[in-house]
Amino acid sequence: MPGQITIVGLGPGAPEQLTQEALTVLNTAPEVYLRTRLHPTVAGLPPQLVLHSFDHLYEEKATLEEVYTGIAQAVVELGQRPEGVVYAVPGHSLAGEDTVRRILAMAKEKNIPVRLVAGVSFLEPVCTALGLDPLAAGLHIVDATALEPPMPFRHLLTINPLVPLLLAQLYSPQVAATAKLALLELYPDEHPVTIVRAAGVPGQEQVVTVPLYQLDRQPWIDHLTCAYLPPLPVEQATRTFAALEYIVSRLRNPDGGCPWDREQTHQTLKSSLLEETYEVLAALDDEAPDKLQEELGDLWLQIILHAQIASEQDEFTLGEVLHSINSKLLRRHAHVFGAVRLADATEVLRHWERIKQDERAADAEASEEQSLLAGLPLHLPALAYSQAVQERAARLGFDWRELDGVLSVVADELAELRAASSADERRAEFGDVLFALVNAARWLGLDAEETLRLANRRFVRRFQAMEALCRERGLDFARLSFEEQNALWDEVKRKEEWP
Repeated sequence: MPGQITIVGLGPGAPEQLTQEALTVLNTAPEVYLRTRLHPTVAGLPPQLVLHSFDHLYEEKATLEEVYTGIAQAVVELGQRPEGVVYAVPGHSLAGEDTVRRILAMAKEKNIPVRLVAGVSFLEPVCTALGLDPLAAGLHIVDATALEPPMPFRHLLTINPLVPLLLAQLYSPQVAATAKLALLELYPDEHPVTIVRAAGVPGQEQVVTVPLYQLDRQPWIDHLTCAYLPPLPVEQATRTFAALEYIVSRLRNPDGGCPWDREQTHQTLKSSLLEETYEVLAALDDEAPDKLQEELGDLWLQIILHAQIASEQDEFTLGEVLHSINSKLLRRHAHVFGAVRLADATEVLRHWERIKQDERAADAEASEEQSLLAGLPLHLPALAYSQAVQERAARLGFDWRELDGVLSVVADELAELRAASSADERRAEFGDVLFALVNAARWLGLDAEETLRLANRRFVRRFQAMEALCRERGLDFARLSFEEQNALWDEVKRKEEWP
């Protein structure tokens, strides 16, 4: 019959802050296992206690993950003794205690009873030192060690600089350095940070305010340290989505907003949305990251403007837009977020098409004639629409088995174009040639719209290079013969790096 695991919170550091319940347990226990002796309260524990600690694991193990797992396994094993075990941790028995969470999970599997003895957490004396009401302030608490690589972005997404932040478990200048780099993605260099060490411990408490860029320059930072960052004004939180929402809302505000922005509607913004989309594509074509960053921001502005207008007209909200796309991504990627298993990208596309068919069927229950090609935006550029239609048909199994068949159709359509005798025939046959070429692009793994856009840019670049040569040589391009112009073209092509 297993014993019991008793987990005691030792409070924030001053022995007098031990709870009466914790003192009762500690006064009656013959021995206690400490996560670490590096805590001020340990010196004030009852003298008859035999103390053990797991400090040696911090030296023996390579990572904190291994340390915490080793401690949890050891405590659970000790808890299976008839006499059980008393395990003591700094602060509250649950607040910021990874080992306790692991112990609770392991003990549940082994059916070992666990008693949690609450302690005063670090939060109470820290808030006292800051003169802060955490509830009224809407305080956000983040584990500083969670900002370490390899995935800091996961936690940056949860940090809102518009609310006050308490950075807990700032164990060392090294942890502070990593946290600083992560926070500088959201806060200005000079943003004030109040560092609190040994809060509530008489004679040891330190409270210092420094700019964020100096967070890791305090050599006295240790396991008793945390840091407080006050909220940013929304106009300064320029790296956040919330700031963009606020700015657009202000621009649209009838009282004090921008007259031009207030006049815009879904219809008047259509051309701007299309223009910004093509500017993003141009930045991608130029392989210019700085330009791409700027153009993506301009595109975001168009999206937020449409969402703001829709919200004002009680059509939908930005939250509903986000819900729609997030739900769709989760639904269509059941092989990532669910139990579905797919072998490769081709199988993913087929599975995705089946899901979209079900969605289209659900949206068109009243129509028995809903086409499998329905739902594609008719306002796409013609080449892009053609490729989208053909890709959908191919995913449904309507496709050639090999590239040679596709290229033979291109040749056939060119022959029919040559044979066309009337304007209407030539128009139809030329369209068929383009359609067949788009299919060939799809088979070659190319984006037809992009390849034509790049070809256009290539032609303009080479033509302008010919004009420059003419200026250098004192020639009038318009007066040159076709043969002379063509020779210039070949000269430019030879000088130009591919493509």
